Amino acid sequence: MKKPFLLFAACAAPFFLHAQEADTLTLLMNQMADIEVVAERVQQTSSNHVKLENQQLNKDNTGQNLPYLLMLTPALQVTSDDGLGVGYSYFRLRGTDHSRITMTMNDVPMNDQESQTVFWVNMTDLATSLSSVDVQRGVGTSTNGSAFGGAINMRTDNNRLDTTNHFTIGFNGGMYNTFREMGTAHLVSPRLGKGRFAMNARFSKVNSDGFLYRATSDLYSYFSDLGYYTDKTKVVLSFFGGNEKTGMAWDGVDYNTAYGVNGADRRYNPAGEYTVMASDGSDSTVYYDNQTDNYAQQHLQLHVGHSFSHHWSLNATLFYTHGKGYYEQYKNKKFSYFGLDNYTDENGEKVKKAYALYRKHLNSHFYGAVLSTKYVSEPADVQIGATASNYSNLHTGTLPYINDLHYGGLLPVNYEYYRNNGGKTDANVYAKANWRVINRQRERLSIYADLQYRFIDYRIHGVNDEDMSPINLKKQYHFFNPKAGLTYENRGHLAYASFAIANREPSRANFTENIHMEEDGTFSGNMPLPERLYDYEVGYTYSHPRFAVGANLYFMDYDNQLVLTGDYNDVGAMSTKNVKDSYRMGIELTAGVKITDWFRWDGNFVLSRNKILNYEQIVDIYDENYEWVRQDTWFFKETTIAFSPMITAMSLFTFDYKGLTATIQTNVTSKQYLDNTMHESAALKAFTTTNLNVQYTLPLRSWSQAKYLPEVRLLCQVNNIFNAKYANNGGADASYMEDGTHPWPWYFAQAGINVHGGFVVNF
Repeated sequence: MKKPFLLFAACAAPFFLHAQEADTLTLLMNQMADIEVVAERVQQTSSNHVKLENQQLNKDNTGQNLPYLLMLTPALQVTSDDGLGVGYSYFRLRGTDHSRITMTMNDVPMNDQESQTVFWVNMTDLATSLSSVDVQRGVGTSTNGSAFGGAINMRTDNNRLDTTNHFTIGFNGGMYNTFREMGTAHLVSPRLGKGRFAMNARFSKVNSDGFLYRATSDLYSYFSDLGYYTDKTKVVLSFFGGNEKTGMAWDGVDYNTAYGVNGADRRYNPAGEYTVMASDGSDSTVYYDNQTDNYAQQHLQLHVGHSFSHHWSLNATLFYTHGKGYYEQYKNKKFSYFGLDNYTDENGEKVKKAYALYRKHLNSHFYGAVLSTKYVSEPADVQIGATASNYSNLHTGTLPYINDLHYGGLLPVNYEYYRNNGGKTDANVYAKANWRVINRQRERLSIYADLQYRFIDYRIHGVNDEDMSPINLKKQYHFFNPKAGLTYENRGHLAYASFAIANREPSRANFTENIHMEEDGTFSGNMPLPERLYDYEVGYTYSHPRFAVGANLYFMDYDNQLVLTGDYNDVGAMSTKNVKDSYRMGIELTAGVKITDWFRWDGNFVLSRNKILNYEQIVDIYDENYEWVRQDTWFFKETTIAFSPMITAMSLFTFDYKGLTATIQTNVTSKQYLDNTMHESAALKAFTTTNLNVQYTLPLRSWSQAKYLPEVRLLCQVNNIFNAKYANNGGADASYMEDGTHPWPWYFAQAGINVHGGFVVNF
């Protein structure tokens, strides 16, 4: 991918570099605004969302994945496998995991249609190419899918046309051999007829050893778009994606290791570990050196927008996403895992397992169209839209090597032990309107309504890689997702209330992990059910030139919520199951004060209650020798939902004076349980982290009075400056000792203090 990208940029540059005309596109940009921002107008004004622009989003960007750059958001927690946030990284919003957060790029769905999440390592340094990110908590406005627990809406630079050519290069390096190199270009052509062309391009390379041993990241990504803009029309072709090779770090470690008890090595990573016999007859621990995940993803989007008048506009998008890759592991596995039978060796011993090198492959195709029309007027804004998409994914498993005399000579090279196809057709239509009942200069009263119908056709056919059983599954869902709200604004005061219903289908893993099918189509286990959410939100904010305060109260009432169980599957993804009755409720407080013209403070505090009612958990009981004894059923009239902290808080001090900018950001997260039994032996300890960022822009142009000199910004980022020993994620299966303690919960240790420095040059 790298060579075609550079060739495209090199060939286009001479054409665009002639664009040195003095005229501007101010008129064009004002008229195009009707096309670009109406979607934001046709939704309820509220404070349960945070919008970050490019500059704010990237001020702390030293190569971590996007979730780590969103930590200003109330009720958002981030996690990472490698301990630094460079490799596999995830987030939860109000305790809801990332697989139920709708994520879009220029209104195009980004969630994988089977796992329902976004893997940020496939698009490292994506934030550099984003013009803005809007993070919505609770049920968001309709565009694509169902914003069940929240929504992240991303926009790219193709929506921010400017008239000057400029280039950026950046470099930063830091601890654990973490490096990021980045280059961007924005090129504008001379005016051609009624409009002109503009191109954006970026290439980023990120490498890291990771905090954990062998949790390496070798990542690159690219972004390019070419657009033609007139005063009424835009046509933009975008192509972006990336490639990743990451060392596995999703096995977790025990409590003492994660928290460094008694001098334990917090960087220990058990992935790929096995023992061999040394020449002296003793066992020696070694590690498989290619225990890695390898994946590439490409996105192609064609956007067309036309403004018929100041009132009417139309937007249409075609998109295609391709992903392909595999992960590779060397582990001691039972033969049944590969659909193989046990056998008796020549000594009459039953052989059930052996060390094996195996790979799981994916090859996915996702394509579709997004269409919307908008009407804007003084009394009301209306938007009507539709989305249709189709997804297919081929899952295969191969066995390149097995350390067994019997099967080693019997199986062909790269023996394929499973194959299945997943397919999903997703379509929705929606209509939403914002009616300004009162629309005076300083006073507004608006009523908002949003209605969406969604259809899903989901298919799996082949061999289930979870238990090697046949699977032939076809499910269809019809969802109606309404939302309504009321907003009142007057002299800096804003009050609002909303109610929404959202429905969401189970993911692929919910089916493959929870049911066992027979050849005739009958099944055992628990067929996962779609989940439904009733979301009530009430809020108030007051904004003053010197300070702002806000409060948002929410009550999220669930039917058949798919809650995290604390257990993980074979690829490190967290398992879920339906619970009939559950809820999340809380208050989100925000505040900010401009203490002086160069010093300000911002913060938020979230207090929440997250409960399951009438919960049953089947647990395996072990004795003091870790031998299985029996199964018990534990009943809880009310229990706390796993991975749902009661308290999260953020504090941000910002110092900005004559080119020197410094921020001190502190995030606090209270205790979280690793499963739904509320046992103290399976919990994440509360933790607090503080990051310091210092940047200085050299006044080169002031020193020399030469406007052609570049802008040079130096930066230093110190993460976790107080060297907290903490874990922000973990797991626990349904196992307990006879004394009630959990025998083997696992945790993901995060890095202590780590320092990164670098520079950014703008030409």
